[in-house]
Amino acid sequence: MSSDKKSSPQQVPLIDFATRLKRSIEAQGVLPIAYFMAAANAHYYGTRDPLGAEGDFITAPEISQMFGELCGLWLADLWDRAGRPATVHYVELGPGRGTLAVDALRAMARAGLEPQIHFIETSPTLRKAQGAMLPDAHWHDDLSTLPNDGPLLVVANEFFDALPVRQLVHSQHGWFERMVTVRHGLILPVVDGPPLNGLIPDHLKDAPIGSIIETSPASVAIAGALGERLAAQGGAALIVDYGYDHGPAIGDTLQAVRGHGYVNPFDTPGDADLTAHVDFATLGVAAHVRGVHVHGPVGQGDWLNAMGIELRADSLIKRSPARQAEIEAARQRLTSPMAMGTLFRAMAMVAPSWPTPVGFAENDENQPENS
Repeated sequence: MSSDKKSSPQQVPLIDFATRLKRSIEAQGVLPIAYFMAAANAHYYGTRDPLGAEGDFITAPEISQMFGELCGLWLADLWDRAGRPATVHYVELGPGRGTLAVDALRAMARAGLEPQIHFIETSPTLRKAQGAMLPDAHWHDDLSTLPNDGPLLVVANEFFDALPVRQLVHSQHGWFERMVTVRHGLILPVVDGPPLNGLIPDHLKDAPIGSIIETSPASVAIAGALGERLAAQGGAALIVDYGYDHGPAIGDTLQAVRGHGYVNPFDTPGDADLTAHVDFATLGVAAHVRGVHVHGPVGQGDWLNAMGIELRADSLIKRSPARQAEIEAARQRLTSPMAMGTLFRAMAMVAPSWPTPVGFAENDENQPENS
């Protein structure tokens, strides 16, 4: 007998990201922390909007418009003192929802600066959110496709902290890489691979057993590429993130945030934001050797105060007296040493032909002696 009914294709059950990642680890035995972090964050940012009260964390631009406005004024001031070049590009690395860009561009426009807009963003979800706010933006996967016909005005706020880090661990037999493996269905950190003693700075080689040093080759590569573009085209970059100032240091700073709280980085990969503290000194060296001047880092609070955040807060309060408590609380959160003011650092990269940036002491230019 024949039948005109067609057999339906068999449904293949979807495999969730964590299971796929575990299978990938099991196939290799062990994989570096950097691979784990890169894969988990690519899935995390590619599948959700993590910002705001309904998300997992809140960044400075979401706390107050003052942050983005002062970033924009900082760039506009440099552009003005550089002679107001006609063709100029605003570039933001990891622009979130586009909130910072909207505030910065509004402040730039008041100063007469209306640059072309370029976002370095790989997440389809976040690109959609950014496009809703700034439909004239151009999107790029990395720096290589940015235009080269004019200076770049760059902002990277909480971008570098999400880039993957390698972790090197001091054991009784030398320095080895921290990896992940799967045991009894759980992702666990282990120490494995060949000895890596040659990668350890001399002053840290005798650190106590169990010590961890973090490096971020991805961050260094981007900082170097950014420095090279700025040196060739002109312009400046403002990098704001949480981290430390004085080169490679001892400490495990890998952390995971979900629902505005800390969780185990290995428990639910792809469902939490994985970050590590930024090594600003190493980023500065990577950019400086490509030809730019590096200023800072300084505390975010010191930079915002130097940029006039108190005056801006007073102006907003005069316009909206009912919001006084909200505006003042936001200013304190951004600048207080007990909140974001000290842990978060600001660093500037400026083309050699461009003026000294505001917000950084005139004698703070960080030019490594051995470069």
